[in-house]
Amino acid sequence: MYTLLNSQPATETEFKFHRRSLLPLRSNELWQIKSGVLRTFTWSEEGNVIPLGLWGSGDIVGKPLSKADPYTIECVTPVEAILLPASQWEKIISALIEHNQRLEEFLEMRQCKPMDIALIKLLTWLSKRFGRAVAEGQLIDLRLTHQELAEMIGSNRVTVTRMLNNFEKEGLICRESRSVIIVSETPTIWHYEI
Repeated sequence: MYTLLNSQPATETEFKFHRRSLLPLRSNELWQIKSGVLRTFTWSEEGNVIPLGLWGSGDIVGKPLSKADPYTIECVTPVEAILLPASQWEKIISALIEHNQRLEEFLEMRQCKPMDIALIKLLTWLSKRFGRAVAEGQLIDLRLTHQELAEMIGSNRVTVTRMLNNFEKEGLICRESRSVIIVSETPTIWHYEI
């Protein structure tokens, strides 16, 4: 049995974690998210956060899936997760395939230029992945800071705040509080190939 800071075991393999707590990392174990949202990240040599993904219900995360060092798994919301020892990995192939596909979506978004297009793509992705339908559009019910959004698209907090304010003025989004963003039907994003 594990003794985990900020977590409470529900069963021998199920654990509950508080928002902003870190999941323990071991080289022979993975975590499958039962409920909630996690983010994975590492740091550059300069100490900048490098986001590696956002993960939700059914997704699998853990040190064996990453070559990043250091590697961190942090709860964005309260999380329930199931510990998967190496002996159970053959049962989770489809979840690992989905993990890879979501990672590729995340990387594609992160490389998008200009930054306003990257941010609107991120908000649209978040609304599809973690949102729920409301009258105004899709409610992204995650408490992500402007800094965390900036890290996800390779920008800075000030630029993201300015872009969010512009999006709100243009009617692309509306905000009900500091932690909730509602994304309305977004226009088609054009890009040209040469």
